[in-house]
Amino acid sequence: MKIFYSSDDTFEANFNELLERGKMDIEGVTSIVNGLLKEIKNEGNSALKAQIAKFDRWEPQSDEALMVSPEAMAEAYESIDPALRDALHLAYDRIEAYHQKLMPSTWMDEDKTGSILGQKVTAVDRAGLYIPGGKAAYPSSLLMNVIPAQVAGVEEIVVCTPTPDDEINELLLAACHLCKVTKVFKVGGASAIGAMAYGTETIPKVDVITGPGNIFVATAKKLVYGEVNIDMIAGPSEIGILADETAREDYLAMDLLSQAEHDEMASSILITTESELANRVSDKVEEFLGTLSRETIARKSIEERGAIIVTSSMEEAIDLMNEIAPEHLEVVTKDPMSLLDSIKHAGAIFLGENTPEPVGDYIAGPNHTLPTGGTAKFYSPLSVEHFLKKSSIISMSKEGINAIGEACAMIANTEGLTAHEESVRIRLRD
Repeated sequence: MKIFYSSDDTFEANFNELLERGKMDIEGVTSIVNGLLKEIKNEGNSALKAQIAKFDRWEPQSDEALMVSPEAMAEAYESIDPALRDALHLAYDRIEAYHQKLMPSTWMDEDKTGSILGQKVTAVDRAGLYIPGGKAAYPSSLLMNVIPAQVAGVEEIVVCTPTPDDEINELLLAACHLCKVTKVFKVGGASAIGAMAYGTETIPKVDVITGPGNIFVATAKKLVYGEVNIDMIAGPSEIGILADETAREDYLAMDLLSQAEHDEMASSILITTESELANRVSDKVEEFLGTLSRETIARKSIEERGAIIVTSSMEEAIDLMNEIAPEHLEVVTKDPMSLLDSIKHAGAIFLGENTPEPVGDYIAGPNHTLPTGGTAKFYSPLSVEHFLKKSSIISMSKEGINAIGEACAMIANTEGLTAHEESVRIRLRD
């Protein structure tokens, strides 16, 4: 792995290159995606089927062919290894318990005049979830998207997943059955986002779309935002690690590779105060690469987008990591909890040497759909909040309107809105 020292003259240029890690050429594919979305909006299922034939290499012969039957999901669930089934149930229970703690509540307060102010929390009617599919299995992504929607109280959940060559992963189907999802459609890419955003004869229009995807999915979500709500524009996966002299090089190396194996575009960045540790980790990464099933992918990621930074102090290391604002941040130090207050920007924070990032991907409980590319500076993880909307509640008593009405009318008058002003004054005169 490349090792940079913050004291080097070239460090600023190298660090700025790391900050650009999450850039996606959305502009380069916008015209293509916009064309696909317009076809779906104007032609519905006929355009949808044509796009599936073009991109996924199979031709749906009917509208019904777009749907996955509940029987197929149940059969897949029964066919998987019982130990794996138990693992999925454990993950479900932990994710559900965590997200239940995130639920906001409706509230109302009455002041001394008898006026009431408050907030009403309501779930959206219908949520659309995009789950990567094909030959890869991502049951964890299904759990992480379905469960917060269910906890939020969404009545109708729609799932879209790509099926190249009309193949769908059995493990994903099993997870759909576990989650009691009944509306699953064999549609992927920008086509799926358009179908859920605009609705077709088969796929209902939703209120919010969540879930990860490639650059075409990300671009489509950006373009339909406003027609529906979305969770975020997510890019390639990434990990940042803060480590001191107490950290084990084998742990750090494998944790860096746990993200590198996702995608050639994934980034893995270690920042440490220890030069010797940096060298040992770099050697371990090279040693472990040869053991990975996805060595080619992980090696390209590490070589092109991986880095180890050596700083003069942990304070400097934290400042640099806050600037990076990683999707996943591991803190592997003698006293990781003592650093928590200084960490401002990260999608998920993993404290201590026994908390590798993959436990957050699958089973710890918090959501694994996280902001990437530095957007953790202003985005939050997927949660129940993405499936909720809030309405303000105002109920003025006569005493209450009399107490604040004159000030309200005065402000309306200064803005030249006479009907606003009179709407209040007519009540003050009674």
